Amino acid sequence: MTTLHHAAGPELTAAQLYAILRLRADVFVVEQDCVYADLDGRDLEPDTRHRWFTGDDGEVLAYLRVLADPGGVDRIGRVVTARIARGQGLAGRLMAAALDGVTGEFVLDAQTYAQGLYARFGFVAEGEEFLEDGIPHRTMRRPAKSA
Repeated sequence: MTTLHHAAGPELTAAQLYAILRLRADVFVVEQDCVYADLDGRDLEPDTRHRWFTGDDGEVLAYLRVLADPGGVDRIGRVVTARIARGQGLAGRLMAAALDGVTGEFVLDAQTYAQGLYARFGFVAEGEEFLEDGIPHRTMRRPAKSA
């Protein structure tokens, strides 16, 4: 069984932040062999919203964050699922939770292979594919919706 959690940046406990950062490092740095500066100073911002699933043992299984970018656009990022939890639809459930009831514009930089996931939620690719830390990405945007 999984449990959905959410917190604003300053509400995260040290243990929660540690578990989230560990998952991000396990997947992005170790598994994807991508050395990058994950600690960008935005996780604890007051407007940053975190959503994650834990398993019965409390381990973080999937995670994403939503940042408040300039101009009123929300940016989804750091979407990640632990290897042991893949194929369960957790990333899709996190996306649904993050977008539920929010009418504003969203943007994200999708790893190219994951564009289909985001397209299910109304995101449309824009611009050219680009490399970010050696991994092909594509910017995707979901326009604001009427309230």
